[in-house]
Amino acid sequence: MIGVLIVDDDFMVAKVHAGFVGALDGFRVVGSAATGAAALDAVAELAPDLVLLDVYLPDMTGLEVLRRLRSAGSSVDVMVISAARDVDSIRSALHGGVLQYLVKPFDRRAFETRLRDYARLRADLEVLDEAGQADVDRMLAGARGAPPAPVHTPKGIAPETLELVRTALRSAGADGLSASECSERTGLARVSARRYLEQLVAQHEAEVRQRYGTAGRPERRFTLRAG
Repeated sequence: MIGVLIVDDDFMVAKVHAGFVGALDGFRVVGSAATGAAALDAVAELAPDLVLLDVYLPDMTGLEVLRRLRSAGSSVDVMVISAARDVDSIRSALHGGVLQYLVKPFDRRAFETRLRDYARLRADLEVLDEAGQADVDRMLAGARGAPPAPVHTPKGIAPETLELVRTALRSAGADGLSASECSERTGLARVSARRYLEQLVAQHEAEVRQRYGTAGRPERRFTLRAG
């Protein structure tokens, strides 16, 4: 099993990424950290195989975390997952030896593809005693990964949060969720939960129906569409 440490100061994003990782065969989440200092401690304590590292952290940048890891002699594999798009950040990450740099927002398929590419790279490195040029080319191509497809969502709708709401609906089953229940499960404000639920309806991924309670007041409940 490949142990993964998730470093992101947004707990909802971290939760979504943990769900993505946990659903992949051969991967497990060993911990999470919301600050750079906590990330450094977690790497030392948990010895993960892979760190999913955000650039924007409250106490130091993810790039500083990466620099400190390398200065301390850590060879842990790192994949940057961040909204940082400036060339200096990307260059610094590459100099720090990151294997992947995935720009937010992205869809689940792009995330899973990157992790599967990483798993194949690890497998190649563990099996081969030495590599020919064809082997090196194949491993480098796997490390780079295919470019992710662009994600198009309405303004104010974050793909990661949308996936969080989608997951909550999936776990609710046929009974579905009201906006209030979705808010409790995801940590979103009720108005935000409703907006994301309605976005899933607009994308024809969910359905909404009225259910009358004991007081006769209708309640809107959302369920995922079958298939």
